[in-house]
Amino acid sequence: MVDTSPEIDAFVARLAPLDRAANIAWWEASTKVSEEHEARRVATDLALRDVLGDPELFAALDPRGTAPRSIELLRDRMQPHQVAAATRTAIVELEAEIDATFNAFRPKLDGVPVNDNAIAEVLRQETDAGRRRRAWLASKEIGPAVADQVRELAHLRNASARELGSRDYFDLTLATQELDESQLFSTLEAVDQATAAPFRAWKKTDDAARAQRFGCATAQLRPWHYDDAFFQAAPRADDLDLEPWFADADLVALTQRTYAGIGLDIEPIVVRSDLLPRDAKSQHAFCIDIDRGGDVRVLCNNVAGAYWADTMLHEFGHAVYDTYVDPDLPWLQRSMHPLTTEGIAMMFGRLTLDPEWLVEVAGIERHGVDAARSALADRRRVALLVFARWVLVMTHFEHGFYADPDANHNDRWWDLVERFQLIIRPDGRDAPDWASKIHVALAPVYYQNYLLGELVASQLQATLHARFGGIVGRPAVGEFLREEVFGPGWSVRWDELIARATGAPLGVEAFAAELAELSQHAVD
Repeated sequence: MVDTSPEIDAFVARLAPLDRAANIAWWEASTKVSEEHEARRVATDLALRDVLGDPELFAALDPRGTAPRSIELLRDRMQPHQVAAATRTAIVELEAEIDATFNAFRPKLDGVPVNDNAIAEVLRQETDAGRRRRAWLASKEIGPAVADQVRELAHLRNASARELGSRDYFDLTLATQELDESQLFSTLEAVDQATAAPFRAWKKTDDAARAQRFGCATAQLRPWHYDDAFFQAAPRADDLDLEPWFADADLVALTQRTYAGIGLDIEPIVVRSDLLPRDAKSQHAFCIDIDRGGDVRVLCNNVAGAYWADTMLHEFGHAVYDTYVDPDLPWLQRSMHPLTTEGIAMMFGRLTLDPEWLVEVAGIERHGVDAARSALADRRRVALLVFARWVLVMTHFEHGFYADPDANHNDRWWDLVERFQLIIRPDGRDAPDWASKIHVALAPVYYQNYLLGELVASQLQATLHARFGGIVGRPAVGEFLREEVFGPGWSVRWDELIARATGAPLGVEAFAAELAELSQHAVD
């Protein structure tokens, strides 16, 4: 079946430069907040969405299931934009306004404006519970500032989705990402079952130590007693302090050595990237493929430490995927499914807890790493457990949020946190803490890809260990990834890609097996 046509080629010739312009504008708006950059971002995004909203071309595309691959992808890309131009404009302008608020916002802690790194440092290190509480509250100040806009945005997205025949925006997004909702929630349930008991057992022990540290009963522990504002990452461990290993680390050099060791050159990406924190810059981290032609960039806010070492490896995992997609593929196929790129990013981010990586790449003395092997295994296990439980919160929250944006999500958020994360809500709190998570507004219905990505990471990691004995310093791994994972881009569906690369459909089995193996190593 022909994968394109003169009409599609002509449309892509219009679409590609608009896509590039929108990506550059988003990069500029993220790296330096200004009214000029925000206006350019809105204008370029609207121009792109107007073309994607072309009703005549969309009507002429073959129905799903009968079309060549490029046309399937184009149909999925265009479908959300088949709404009135006024609706598209309202969505773009509101998204840009919320994004600018997040990028520029600096809450105050004890009267001093602080960034996310400063709040994270307090929650990792501070022993005074009062100051921890103030830092946690500061991290939530952005919520009330954007909550009404996020609800308005949800209504706009839902109205568009219903106009297109979907139940709501959650339903539409899954459908255009080649995800089945019932299968997704079956997978979530399987992850819940695989993690609930070990997470509860670990947290009971951790809470006892945490209560002793802060001089309170376990029933008095609240969100600010934990090590990050959302409890989405493994907390510090008394028997493993990673920070001295990374205190003087050159994070760029570590990242370059990691990828060079498997034959992947990231130097051109580093040159184009923006990796240090400053005012009027997004405080988060992301990778962006500007043009599907080699202009790949990473934004980070690096400070010395294990967190940003992990983040650099993660984001450059996205970057090498983007870079090594086969350039001869049709433009529409020179990308990939979100869950496959998240899987690669997560697999590389995990290396900061891998003994082989710590010795061979980070240069940590072998005897020190050997002495910490059990603690490293437990840290890796806890990281998987904690993150899985957090993603369950986010995905269930967004499912309900789009079902009814006007419901009492302040309480519902904490119901889910208590259910999945076993964190007791602050006494008497009634605030839109859910809105302080930027993904709810600006990366909507995306979090399921992180959890599915964890499953991909475990399954692919098991394949690489079985075939090559590991990942670190093995050029054959890079060759395999280029040929079997990166190269095909989006020329095949995500589920077919994973089955081909690993020899089995994506499932929870490898993830559960990894948890069991790490648990065993943690007590050896």
